[in-house]
This record gives sequence, C-alpha cells and structure tokens, in this order.
Amino acid sequence: MQEIGQLDARENKLKGLLELGLTGDEPAYRAFLQELSAHLRAFFRRRLAGLPDEVEDLVQEALLAIHLKRHTYDARVPLTPWIHAIAKYKLIDFLRRRSRSDLLNDPLDDLLDLATEPDTEAADARRDLGKLLARLPERQRLPLIYTKLEGLSVAEASERSGMSESAVKVGVHRGLKALAAIIREER
Repeated sequence: MQEIGQLDARENKLKGLLELGLTGDEPAYRAFLQELSAHLRAFFRRRLAGLPDEVEDLVQEALLAIHLKRHTYDARVPLTPWIHAIAKYKLIDFLRRRSRSDLLNDPLDDLLDLATEPDTEAADARRDLGKLLARLPERQRLPLIYTKLEGLSVAEASERSGMSESAVKVGVHRGLKALAAIIREER
C-alpha cells in the first residue's frame, strides 16, 4: 500500500510541475525535467540492463520528445502512461536502429545463413509460454501478461483488467508461483 502511495505522490508531483511549466513557470518546468530524468533513467535501465551505455542517450531522446510534445498532454488523464508511451516509442526506435546496424555489420555469409535457416527458437518459446499461461486462471494469467510481458505498471494493468491494484499484485505473485510449480511437475 505504501508503494502505491509513493507512486501516486510521484505522479501528482510530476503532473503539478508540468502543469505549472505549461503556464510559463520556468523553475517548475526545469524541476519537472529534472524529476522526469531520474524516472526515465530508471525506466530505461530496467529495460536495457545489458546496454547501460545507451541509457543516457535514450533519456535525452525521450526528454526532447516529451518537451516537443508537451502541448499534446491532456491534464485530465494520468501523466505517467503518457510519458511511458513516448519512452517506449523511443526504446523501440533504438532497438530497430540497433537491429539494422547489427545486420549491416554482419558478413554476407552470415546474412545468407540467416535467410535460409529460420529461427524457430523464439516462436517455440512464445508457443510454450502461451501453453503455460493458458493453464492459469484468468486472475493470474492477465496480471502476468500485462505486467511481465507487456511491461505495464500495476496501475495500468489494474485499469486494463478491471482488477484492483492489490488483486493484480496477488495475481502476479500467485501466477508466478503456479508457473514454477507447473514447470517443476513437467521435469
């Protein structure tokens, strides 16, 4: 419960600073960008644990995009999902650029091997995960899909599923426990 209160406090603080900044309060807008930088840094670090050198560039790209799109923010809706949407687009753009540059740096023989040998590992893993998740009750499956696979926050998963935030947390915990038990049984 305390964690939810902290998230609400952070949301309210960021939203208040942005709203003041949009009215021309430069110190408030500067404080908003500073607070947001720390939030975005944590967001990207969680998603790019293996690429720590890229985090700061993505923080700057996201800050610039948020700054340029600040006039599109609707104060009637929560700020964090709007920020996360922009950050996710920047992350996707980065991953696409990286993927293309990795392909361009591969020798031609490796490219031909990739073209002739389909990679079924990822498809197999998705199918296996889908089968495992299908064995869980909806109240465990949906929170896992929303929070662990789609990367939504507990609040976002709660909104999308119609479950309370505490029910989402319980569903994730019980779902992970149930998946571990299923996997142990199948070994």
